[in-house]
Amino acid sequence: MGHRDPMSEFAATIHDNLDRLRENAPGPIVVAVSGGADSVAMLRALAESTPPGELVVAHLNHQLRGADSDADAAFVAGLLPELPHFIERIDVAAAAARANLEAKARQTRYDFLAKVAQQRGAQLIATGHTRDDQAETVLHRLIRGTGLRGLRGIAASRELAPGVRLIRPLLTVSRAEVIAYLRSIDQPWREDATNADTAFTRNRIRHELLPMLRTFNPTIEDALARTAPQANEMFAEIESKAIELLRLAERPRADSTVVLDKAAIQGVPTQLLREVLHVIWQREGWSRNGMTHAHWQRAADVAVGRVPACDLPDRIRIVGAARVVRIGPAA
Repeated sequence: MGHRDPMSEFAATIHDNLDRLRENAPGPIVVAVSGGADSVAMLRALAESTPPGELVVAHLNHQLRGADSDADAAFVAGLLPELPHFIERIDVAAAAARANLEAKARQTRYDFLAKVAQQRGAQLIATGHTRDDQAETVLHRLIRGTGLRGLRGIAASRELAPGVRLIRPLLTVSRAEVIAYLRSIDQPWREDATNADTAFTRNRIRHELLPMLRTFNPTIEDALARTAPQANEMFAEIESKAIELLRLAERPRADSTVVLDKAAIQGVPTQLLREVLHVIWQREGWSRNGMTHAHWQRAADVAVGRVPACDLPDRIRIVGAARVVRIGPAA
């Protein structure tokens, strides 16, 4: 094989990742571009290796940083103008009201991307998460006291909406490789000043904790990032068992209330029972943002009869009776 220059090598890696993640999903790809280095590198690399008719650029202006947000949108609009661009403005702060602003911004962005995909008949949405993001996510979750589920980190591929998958073709490359690629092609990018604000835990991890950990292990990001796929392999087996257990234990529901046969879940390991509850929450679309390990454990205690009932975040209530367990929105 002939020698490839750095630009071609980077694009070839992204193209190989894309091929692996497509999972026989033909058609256009919506490329989520914020204007930052990661997403700009992803767009340029995909443009190198993908026919122009298959790429759609999507950018959501959250209007959270005033003139800087508008400048980001204008910058993205000027990238590869031969491609179709979808750029939208939404006042996320106003939409969030008293809700968690970060969570609201993320959900609004994903809703926008799903809408663009559906309008364009696209089955795939590509986002620019890198191996560094994976390492930071695993470390962040460890700090918060995660279990095996959290150690899976950022998924390389997941369903975002019916018929639409979110894929992350940069998840195997480092931020340093991203920057080197952009410099090799003289491609500028936008910097978000809030990424340097260490008032945010994620930024403290990136700018303070990881540099300190590198004094113990210079390749700490690689070590953390490797944890995610290993945890995912182990977790897949547990999740499969939980889905099967739920199939066996679930009884006809009562309106919005999920009903489980209490006898079917007796003697089940607590870890597996907690995962059954996770599967229910995910399927029903109930928020898990406020659910801590203690909440999941308390719910499991109700399910096996150690506690009669409990109220959980997002106004979900679980109640145990003689033969069944009822889980659903509180009246």
